[in-house]
Amino acid sequence: MRIAYTLPKGKLVLTELSETLREAGIRTCGIVQAESVTTDRHRCDMEVRVLPDGPEISITQSLGKEASGCRLNTAALAQAAGEVAQRIDEPFDVFILNKFGEQEANGSGFRDLIVKALETGADVLVGTNDINIDAFKEFSGGIAEFIEPDVAALKAWIENRP
Repeated sequence: MRIAYTLPKGKLVLTELSETLREAGIRTCGIVQAESVTTDRHRCDMEVRVLPDGPEISITQSLGKEASGCRLNTAALAQAAGEVAQRIDEPFDVFILNKFGEQEANGSGFRDLIVKALETGADVLVGTNDINIDAFKEFSGGIAEFIEPDVAALKAWIENRP
């Protein structure tokens, strides 16, 4: 059981990694950011793809380009977590969570699924941000390794199991 985190800073590195792992035959579970882009979306709008094969779920509320404030749709996030929960008992090698965010920092979201993934013996790789990094470190008990947000570095960590 290993856990690591990265700071993608808006890059789709975990999405790209999930495709690279699929091509290499490494089984995944979790969610990554979908590559959906439309011109009328706000930069914070997000769709996630449930690993390994979908569906894609919009986890933000459509408030318009000029709106400010939290856009997270907690019901949609719960739906995404439910989709992952349905798959977590199937065999997988690595659990990927695109973002340990405010919901996880506050004790909900994907926290229980991270724990369950670790209990299976799978590697766990989590993206986070500067706002929630301290909460993630506390959650992981200080055992999580930092990996640079680079597909090659992340894949090397996954492939170099002790």
